[in-house]
Amino acid sequence: MQRRCVDNDYTARRMYMLTMVTEGRKQLFGKVVGRSEAIEPSAEAPHIELSPLGEAVEQIWQTIGSHHPEVKVVALQMMPDHLHAILFVKTQMEKPLGKVLLGVKQACNQAFREVMPVEFVAVAQQHAKQKRENGLLFAKGFNDQILLRDGQLERWLNYLKDNPRRLLIKRENPNLFRVQRGLEYGGISFSAIGNRFLLEHPIKIQVQCSRYSCSEAIYSARF
Repeated sequence: MQRRCVDNDYTARRMYMLTMVTEGRKQLFGKVVGRSEAIEPSAEAPHIELSPLGEAVEQIWQTIGSHHPEVKVVALQMMPDHLHAILFVKTQMEKPLGKVLLGVKQACNQAFREVMPVEFVAVAQQHAKQKRENGLLFAKGFNDQILLRDGQLERWLNYLKDNPRRLLIKRENPNLFRVQRGLEYGGISFSAIGNRFLLEHPIKIQVQCSRYSCSEAIYSARF
């Protein structure tokens, strides 16, 4: 969750997709509700119902631009134990993006202290002190991806929007998301993860793609 691009200039004009998780993956921001097969504008379309803390954190993120005009929040998706954000650094910054996000974390920590029960905050503070980290609400660090190619932003936006639905699918079909051992197919025993019923599909075609033998458009669509 703390991946960085070593050669990237984090003060330069860039677009990023960021992920931050709560300390201990505690589900503090709310709950995802709805039905995975429902689509908008149905009220049962998958979505998150934010907790008071989730609402406070969302508000802090949405106002980043008022404190840092060079940074625009393109999209934000809150989830029970993490959030995804797409940020656009519009102009060169004096300080790297990490400094901006540190300030955001500190503001979220303050909201955490104000919203959560005193005893809950005390335990979190003691835990952070023992680990010698400045994290409180969020785990230390963040994950970032950098916009590098055509079509990537659209995939990011779809990924954020589809997050609640994917979580509901995992809840509704837990067996599809855990390793299954001792499966027998074609006289071979193996372990697998995913929808094993696809093995019964009557037509199976093996496709091998090489980035050196296909066009960039095909490769990007596939991966």
